[in-house]
Amino acid sequence: MDVDTIEQLAALVDRIEATPDLTVVVFQSDNPDFFMAHFDFLADKARIAAMKPGPTGLHPYSDNFIRLSAVPGVTISAIKGRVRGAGSEFALATDIRFAGPRAILGQFEVGIGAVPGGNATGHLGRLVGRGRAMEILLGADDFPAEPAAEYGYVNRVLPAGDLDAFVDAFARRIAGFDKVAVAGTKALISENTRIPDEEFGSALSAYFQTVGRPENGHRVRRLFEGGLQKPDGVELDLGKQVAEQT
Repeated sequence: MDVDTIEQLAALVDRIEATPDLTVVVFQSDNPDFFMAHFDFLADKARIAAMKPGPTGLHPYSDNFIRLSAVPGVTISAIKGRVRGAGSEFALATDIRFAGPRAILGQFEVGIGAVPGGNATGHLGRLVGRGRAMEILLGADDFPAEPAAEYGYVNRVLPAGDLDAFVDAFARRIAGFDKVAVAGTKALISENTRIPDEEFGSALSAYFQTVGRPENGHRVRRLFEGGLQKPDGVELDLGKQVAEQT
């Protein structure tokens, strides 16, 4: 995820909000190894800082996740591969997460000396409970599909080869129901589980204050030396690798 991704996601949320007869949206990746890796560590920091606030009044990164969670339609993430950091925060902003057996989820930010910026703290604290959220976030390790489902990080794990067909059938099932009933039910669930917008602003501020500090530069440098942001490097085992960069 980079600045372009943030802008593209904002435009997509605009389209979803402006399509009243849209009931379900499914997000998936054609890459079997990666759903969405994480934020681009080489992204233009000045451009990120200069981005204008979104409709919520917050930075577009936070604004996207808040608005995505609030769209009347149901949003589903179908996760086959790795999804960490900003990618995990994107998936957490969707309503439902289904995983294949090779899916790997994680929030590795603490492992590089940063606080998660997309309010994974708020989402996971509510989804899995305080203790398990502490384990996921402070351990900064990879979570394979089965324990992720056991904890509530994802809804369920589907057998190999079954994920696409299951998600398609489930999405079509919901899409066949009355939109008013679907949107109204989602709204009532959200009313009782809603995360205040202010939490997202606080999380992103904490991320900007902690990421890239000089005392942690060696951690990120060693990860890049090991192939960070390359499909066949440390990304394959990032949860283990961040613990070895101390």
